Amino acid sequence: MKSLVAAFCFVLFAAPVAAETVNVKVGVLRETHARETLSILDIPAADDTLAGALIGAADNNTTGKFTNQTFEAIDARLDDGDDVVAALDALLDKGALFIIADLSAERLLAASERAKPKGALLFNVSATDDRLRENNCRANVIHVAPTRSMLADGLAQYLIWKQWRRWLLIKGSHPKDELLAQAFRNSAKKFGAKVVEERVYEDTGGGRRSDSGSVQTQRQIPVLTQNAPAYDALIAADESEVFGGYLPYRTWDPRPVAGSGGLMPTSWDASHEQWGALQLQNRFTKTFRRLMNARDNAAWTAMRMIGEAATRTGSNDPEKLRLYLLGADFSIAAFKGVRLTLRPWNQQLRQPILLSDGRMVVSVSPQEGFLHQTSELDTLGVDQPETKCKLK
Repeated sequence: MKSLVAAFCFVLFAAPVAAETVNVKVGVLRETHARETLSILDIPAADDTLAGALIGAADNNTTGKFTNQTFEAIDARLDDGDDVVAALDALLDKGALFIIADLSAERLLAASERAKPKGALLFNVSATDDRLRENNCRANVIHVAPTRSMLADGLAQYLIWKQWRRWLLIKGSHPKDELLAQAFRNSAKKFGAKVVEERVYEDTGGGRRSDSGSVQTQRQIPVLTQNAPAYDALIAADESEVFGGYLPYRTWDPRPVAGSGGLMPTSWDASHEQWGALQLQNRFTKTFRRLMNARDNAAWTAMRMIGEAATRTGSNDPEKLRLYLLGADFSIAAFKGVRLTLRPWNQQLRQPILLSDGRMVVSVSPQEGFLHQTSELDTLGVDQPETKCKLK
C-alpha cells in the first residue's frame, strides 16, 4: 500500500505540467501615406507596413509552436486628422504592449509619451529624423528604420569609393527636404566630398503625375541644372517626392544622379536577393501579391526582434524584452549579410544601407575601407562619441 501511495505522489508532483501559453500582442499603428507619387509604381498599397508585420508574426508563430508562445498583429490605421493618442489607447485596451509605429516624428513622440505610463514599447519603422535618436530620444522607442544620416553616409561612402567627390546639391522647398540636404552636407564633410553649389526646386503645388508630362519635364530640368560649376554627381534632397525622380537622363550635363533619384540609399529594396533575401521576397510576394518595400521590411524586422526577444526571455514583458534587445546576447538575422544589433546609447538598429537604382541593388554600404574600432556599421550615422541622446 505504501508503495502505491509513494508512486501516486511521485506522479502527482513529478509529472511535467503544461506551460501556460504566452500571448504577445503587437499593435501596428500606421499613417496613411500619400498616393500622390511621381511614379505610379510607388503608390502605397492599402496594407503598407501591415503586410510586413503579418508575415513577421507568422514567422514568429512557427517558432512559437515549440516555445508555447503566440504572436498577433493588430492593425490601427490613421488618416490625416485622426488622434494618434486615441488610436494608441485602443490598441493598449486590446492588450497590445508592443507597438510597431509607422508615424511621423511628432506623432511618434506623442505616442511615446502616452505609452510611457502604460509600460508599452514602440518600434519606429519609418521616421528617419535624427533628432528622435538624439535630442528627442526616448527609452520606450526602439528605432528599426535608419536615420537620414545613416542613409546619407551610406550613399556618400559609395560616391567617395567611386572618386565622385564634387557634388551639385539640389533640394526641395519643404522643411524635411532641408533636413535631408543637411544630412548630405554632413556626409560630405565627414568623408571628404565637396558641395560645389546648392540649388532649390520650388514646389508650386498641383498633381505630381497629372501636371508633369515628359515633354514639360524635359524642358524644365535642363534649365534647373545648367551653368553649374564642374561636378561629378548631382545629389537630390527631395523627401517630398516633387522632382527627384525627374532628374536622371534630363540634366544639362551628363552626370550621375543620386539621393532622392537615380542611385537611392534605402534599408530595403524589392530587387534585393542576396544572403537569402530572395526567400523572404518570394514568401512576401506569394502571400500579398505585391513587392516588399522598406516599411514592410522594417515592420517584419521589428516583429522578428520581438519574437527573438520573447523566445529568449520566455516573457511578454516589454521592459524585459527591451533590456534583452539592448544586451550583448541579442542579434537578428535580416538577410543583409551580417547580423544586426542595437546601439545601446540611442536604441538604433545597426544595419547596412542598400544602394538601389530602382531595378537592382548596385552596392551595399559600409564600403570596403571604411573602418571602425567597434563595428563598421557604426561608420553610418551618428556614432557614440557624438551622440546627444540621454534616454528618458
